[in-house]
Amino acid sequence: MSRRDREALVRADGLLVGYTGEPVSPPTTFRLDPGRALALVGLNGAGKTTVLKAVLGQLVPVGGTLEVLGRPVDERSVAFRRDVASVLDVDAHFPGLTVREHLDLVARGHGVRDADDVVDQAVADLGLEPVAEHLPSALSSGQRRRMLLAAALVRPRRLLVLDEPEQRLDLAGREDVVDRLLEEKEAGVGVLLATHDPLLLEAVADRVLLLAADGARRVSAAEAARELGR
Repeated sequence: MSRRDREALVRADGLLVGYTGEPVSPPTTFRLDPGRALALVGLNGAGKTTVLKAVLGQLVPVGGTLEVLGRPVDERSVAFRRDVASVLDVDAHFPGLTVREHLDLVARGHGVRDADDVVDQAVADLGLEPVAEHLPSALSSGQRRRMLLAAALVRPRRLLVLDEPEQRLDLAGREDVVDRLLEEKEAGVGVLLATHDPLLLEAVADRVLLLAADGARRVSAAEAARELGR
């Protein structure tokens, strides 16, 4: 294995993902390096979320090969749990904790130094100051989405996996996410995301992979936006 291959955060070769042995996406080949962003696009049902779940170790691939952090996926390993952060379309939070308490618990649970400062920064970057002392039940769906994104940003990470981070966010919220993801890339974090949002595609993605019935292929952000707008 070359040094360049060892440096890849994610490597997929002919990856097939699905359920009960049946693939739901075409064979997919890609790599993601530190400081880069790869966007998966496609119509609903194309298999974008399923690919992300395989990368996160939540599903066993049907075929092909997949490595994360230079090794076969093992979501039980300490290194994997330490280095991979994610936000899927699951409203996972502690209902009895305020936004700030939730973020503080995540940060301290991952051994983050200067947790107070890290949480303050995430709260500010994602526009959560007005609701930082509120319980999640008092938040709008968009505000809860911001909280979940903030939770992924207050913990250590080398790889950030996001399933449609633009969901339930207004334009200002999407712009906040763009700014933070650009900072993530600048810090050397790899970003793997599924998205329908042209703003994220054009501003964040270095590569775009379109999943379609006739196969998976690299496209430009503009081509992806046209394909999704049909």
